[in-house]
Amino acid sequence: MRLDKFIAENTGLTRSQASKAIRQSAVKINGEIEKNSARKISPEDGIYFEETRLTWLEGGQYLMLNKPQGCVCSNDDGDYPTIYQFFDYPLAGKLHSAGRLDVDTTGLVLLTDDGQWSHRITSPKHHCEKTYLVTLADPVEPHYERTFEEGILLRGEKTPTKPAKLEILDDYNVNLTISEGRYHQVKRMFAALGNKVVELHRWKIGEVVLDETLEEGEYRPLTQAEIASLGK
Repeated sequence: MRLDKFIAENTGLTRSQASKAIRQSAVKINGEIEKNSARKISPEDGIYFEETRLTWLEGGQYLMLNKPQGCVCSNDDGDYPTIYQFFDYPLAGKLHSAGRLDVDTTGLVLLTDDGQWSHRITSPKHHCEKTYLVTLADPVEPHYERTFEEGILLRGEKTPTKPAKLEILDDYNVNLTISEGRYHQVKRMFAALGNKVVELHRWKIGEVVLDETLEEGEYRPLTQAEIASLGK
């Protein structure tokens, strides 16, 4: 790994800020000042930033987070805090979310440093199912289940959605399972039927179910079985 990338991941600096700090003699490797941002480093190196030794975090991080409302899944947003506020460095600098939730949507977000694993979750060709608890403004109508199964043509699109599974819980609440990730898909599907989503909570991705013991903003590592189930 390049030195500037390692410093950025472990401190929260941008790559350019990390490079500047390196040039200003803020970094030592094995006791010697290092000013070359492009230097390749390994876990065997003792790396210090401003006299503090930085930890080399091993690869292979797989986590689930219970996302609250009011934060986004991107690394940087001018209007809202991000989900990465819940993780300390160096972990926060290495993770990316395997699929995102809107700012007002709560629930299960998977995070990892494994790009191939997250691709299998987000790639349309793998059809990874996601299940949401949906609370609606108006009562569920009898035809909803069949309509979602047949697919819905969303405004501004040329092809209908893939078949989705709707489980009616009561007059205003349903579980909806989809295998796509179109822009604001769940909200747009109900809007196409003349209804409005009031609350949206994702509680399942593939076979992985959100841990009920996690409070909003809390996370835990996935089990080996959970990791494997999403890597098929």
